[in-house]
Amino acid sequence: MWRTLLSLLLITITQPLVAQLRFAYYDLDHLYDTERSLFYHDDAYTPDGRYRWDAERYSRKVHQVATVIDSLRCDIVALYGVENEQVVRDIAATLEGDYAYLHRTINSFDGMDFALLYYADRCEPLTAEAKRAMLVVEARIGHDTTNIVLGVDPRYTRMELNELREEHPTHRMIVAGKISSLDPARYGLIDRLAAPARRGHGNRLRNGGWQLRDRIFTDTLSGRREGAVLIRREWLDPSSGEPLPTYRSNRYTGGAGRFLPVWCEIE
Repeated sequence: MWRTLLSLLLITITQPLVAQLRFAYYDLDHLYDTERSLFYHDDAYTPDGRYRWDAERYSRKVHQVATVIDSLRCDIVALYGVENEQVVRDIAATLEGDYAYLHRTINSFDGMDFALLYYADRCEPLTAEAKRAMLVVEARIGHDTTNIVLGVDPRYTRMELNELREEHPTHRMIVAGKISSLDPARYGLIDRLAAPARRGHGNRLRNGGWQLRDRIFTDTLSGRREGAVLIRREWLDPSSGEPLPTYRSNRYTGGAGRFLPVWCEIE
């Protein structure tokens, strides 16, 4: 009996009391397939188009993006800039991590959508709704119901946050995307990238300086309060130091894109 109690005590001591979860947001900077769309103008991203976007270039970018995502080692990775579900499926099939995925079409003018990659034992999506310039996912994370809001237009994101706080005041929240102009405190949120931004860190290089365009807000989710940008030397243009883009003007440069991913730990 005492041996059993001692074993249980040792298990309790050695196991973490709270499971850490890593969340990332990554703008893929226009990852189109090679087929011409019937619903929006993407002719430039076809084999005969201005960018000569063929199967070889598409496959190269998918593999580069997958390398970045695998380097993040995150439980949940929010993506923006995928054209359709087939693109998300190709990324998921290339990853080393065994991610499930969720995709919704948001009917944007350029055909770019959101997607969510996640480990099914850490995150269970319950509902997913595409809105204008947004994807809103209600998910079970641990024992909590969490609203994940992904947005690239602060105006619509602001309205959605107001509605969610009014309708689901007890839900936890993760907000990510092009939201740096929003005031997170107004919604009871914390900007997990605020400190790196003050130190001059960024996930894109513009006008000679780094900018943290993409942010992650959370509410009472605890853990390490400061997020970070993931950067590797091989992802940068050796001549300019910027993230190597796929195209510079009309010239193919073969990089993964102009943006670096941002991430944080929550529990």
